[in-house]
Amino acid sequence: MSKKKIVFSAIQPTGNLHIGNYLGAVRNWVELQKNEDYECIFCIADYHAMTGDKTAQDRRDQIILMAAELLALGIDPKKSTFFVQSHVPEHTELAWIFNTITPLAELERMTQFKDKSKKQAKNINTGLLTYPILQAADILMYKGNFVPVGQDQIQHVELTRDTARWFNNRYGEYFPETEALLTETPKIMSLLEPTRKMSKSYGLSHVLELADEPEVILAKLKKAVTASEPGEKSPGVENLLLLLKNFADETVYNNFVEAEKNGTIKYGELKETLAQAIGDYFADFRENRTQYLEDRSFLATVLSEGEIKASKIAKASMKEVRHLIGIR
Repeated sequence: MSKKKIVFSAIQPTGNLHIGNYLGAVRNWVELQKNEDYECIFCIADYHAMTGDKTAQDRRDQIILMAAELLALGIDPKKSTFFVQSHVPEHTELAWIFNTITPLAELERMTQFKDKSKKQAKNINTGLLTYPILQAADILMYKGNFVPVGQDQIQHVELTRDTARWFNNRYGEYFPETEALLTETPKIMSLLEPTRKMSKSYGLSHVLELADEPEVILAKLKKAVTASEPGEKSPGVENLLLLLKNFADETVYNNFVEAEKNGTIKYGELKETLAQAIGDYFADFRENRTQYLEDRSFLATVLSEGEIKASKIAKASMKEVRHLIGIR
């Protein structure tokens, strides 16, 4: 393996990426792969997505869609290892080994397990509980030094560090203690309920998808929550200004911030300006996305080449792990 520091991150294929996914993860991935100090490994986490209730065909389609969107955003297979989780079966093998050293109580206290159990109360499967173990296997398979995550994923990175320690204490030093690389952007909130994180689980009207056409973006933003009076502190207005900060010219952003402070802001104008900025920002993405989706053979080649690169590392790791635990 490379002497560079290993950066690992993954994303579930659950439909179109939205603004929160981009600012919270993917934009950071694109920048990290440009850093010569890092070896980047990015994964489409289809096994993780199975904790939901999609059909087999939905899952196939969403894996292809996710590959196209990540490439369209700038993930470069020549600079990074880019593959589909299920194409490298060693991930689930290592997850089982980690199952045998992870205390049940550690999984039951995980915040995301509690949150997801509420969201899908009729489908609280074992995978929701053991999700962090597979995540630890994903990361430690490649001896990941850093994982770029948002604040809500810190607990899972901590469990990955614990898993490495539990394994090392029992079988000898092997895995590194992974560290989180926090993204700079705070959580992007729902357009309609700005006290909640932006998520498609609340409905598509709550999110801005990267593939949304400009007219769709504007229609969604027109319904976004603001404040009853200009100058009032409002989570909805703060959320829109945060988006403006990331996608509009700095002068434009500063003008709206000043207008908000002195009570002269016009929320309709803010929404129209933001819609224009976001639509323009992702114009190339939408075009590239369409081209990739029309060339399935290219996507298949990219993912196959990524699988070969990832499998080479995973097979070597598992050969050593099996020896350490005494089964080969």
